[in-house]
Amino acid sequence: MTLKICVAQLNFVVGDMAGNAQKIIECATAAYQDGARLVLTPELSLCGYAAEDLFLRPSFIEACDHALKTVSAALSGLKGLHVVVGHPSGGDERSRSVSVQRRFNMASVVCEGQVVAAYAKRELPNYQVFDERRYFVAGNKPCVFSVAGMKVGLLICEDAWFDAPAADAKAAGAELLAVINASPFHVGKGDEREQAMRGRVLATGLPLIYAHLVGGQDEVVFEGRSFALNADGVLAARAPSFEVASFVVDVVRGDGVSQGHDAVSEQTTRASSRSHASHHLSGEVAQDGSLEADLWHALVLGVRDYIRKNGFPGVLLGLSGGIDSALVLAIAVDALGADKVRSVMMPSPYTAEISWVDARDMAQRMGVRYDEVSIVPEFEAFLGSLKADFEGMQLDTTEENIQARIRGTLLMALSNKFGSIVLTTGNKSEMATGYCTLYGDMAGGFAVIKDVAKTLVFKLARWRNAHDPYGTGADPIPERIITRPPSAELRPDQTDQDSLPPYEVLDEIVSRFMENDQSSEDIIAAGFARAEVEKVTRLIRINEYKRRQSPVGIRVTHRSFGKDWRYPITNKFRA
Repeated sequence: MTLKICVAQLNFVVGDMAGNAQKIIECATAAYQDGARLVLTPELSLCGYAAEDLFLRPSFIEACDHALKTVSAALSGLKGLHVVVGHPSGGDERSRSVSVQRRFNMASVVCEGQVVAAYAKRELPNYQVFDERRYFVAGNKPCVFSVAGMKVGLLICEDAWFDAPAADAKAAGAELLAVINASPFHVGKGDEREQAMRGRVLATGLPLIYAHLVGGQDEVVFEGRSFALNADGVLAARAPSFEVASFVVDVVRGDGVSQGHDAVSEQTTRASSRSHASHHLSGEVAQDGSLEADLWHALVLGVRDYIRKNGFPGVLLGLSGGIDSALVLAIAVDALGADKVRSVMMPSPYTAEISWVDARDMAQRMGVRYDEVSIVPEFEAFLGSLKADFEGMQLDTTEENIQARIRGTLLMALSNKFGSIVLTTGNKSEMATGYCTLYGDMAGGFAVIKDVAKTLVFKLARWRNAHDPYGTGADPIPERIITRPPSAELRPDQTDQDSLPPYEVLDEIVSRFMENDQSSEDIIAAGFARAEVEKVTRLIRINEYKRRQSPVGIRVTHRSFGKDWRYPITNKFRA
């Protein structure tokens, strides 16, 4: 017997319960016509992930309940079809004037117009970007349901990372584990998931299907990459990354041990022989991308969905002739198309001629609208207004920041007039050290490379030049933009390294201190100069107030300056 399972790797919109329900109905109907009898949707698919404090609104939960009934009714005529739908359920109950939370992260199995099984998530993550204990209480029971004579144990995301939920499902008779998920992307996360799930199947002796979300939601991106593992831990199928897909896995009941694509170790062979579920899973296996490819596609998807889901007609950005704005421009064009992207060059008295030339060249290569608006008159007017107060004082960062703030004001004025959102172009290295200007280059609505270190900016530029999806034959980013020493061009002959350590050193210190919680002394012991470590860590500490006022940006590392970085602005701790 063969059971065809479809994973609805779909892109949902938070709060669009009617639209999300319709996507599930259409995917499930098509899958049924193609022979599928089990359809898995991702975690909280009906409402989108993560809905944050919307979960606390009773009307939100009621709308989800109604959407679940809509899905169940629409698919009621499809005999034998089981659809797993993720959704929130329940609410707060009052007892003796005390509010008791009874809200669950649920998965319901609908079949022929009825909810035939339901499961409440047991392990609620409360780290990085996750805050599920704020909204939900944990379930405590396994859920096993039958499809065409096969018993499927249902788990939700974090449950599969722990021993007990899967072991309990097996004890309840499960022959196959189905894990539905909404697990945000960061570099390397896909391999981490597969390795963790490999440990789960080897521990239980059960094959596993992992159904994952795709799409961008504010600062997080979900890359899809759903997959299936046979009971020996060998990859049986994998969906493409960063794409909507109806991912199909065939499950064949048989007596033989599953054979995968690679050699199986003695340990995994023993695990398979112990399995009560001698089922073989198979399907298409999409290839992994490189680090740079995954980063690029994550950034493109993050921009596309933020703009599309929030209804902006397009984007605009300041194009300086430097590497950061060039990279953001290329990402925006890949995400939205050249017709929805506008670039503005705003030269100051310190803008080099090659910056003009390179900015024009970049815009022409990408086919976007390009305008030049000099800020010299405004800069001179500001200095004139402040002349009496600044009399006898040396030029410093004050005058530099005035230039950046003039540019920010002009971009925001264009945004207000034409409706396009401003994309900021600051990178993670700058956000960490405060090498950015409040109400200047930080002014905007979406920070595309906020979580991309400067060293990665160069790697991504090189990668994009080596991959030409449009077949133009020309590098989108001019070579001189990549090789030229980075500069904010806010004073004569300025370079970034006048104020900061070399980016190779800076980014490693930031990674160790900010992303991995190493102390200053640990970093110094690893071979970094004390003066540079103390300078960088001091800059990270004192610039928290800036980051609190920065636009939301796409998270691509395991720790970004967003929801998973919650440090006090007023802080005397030093370590």
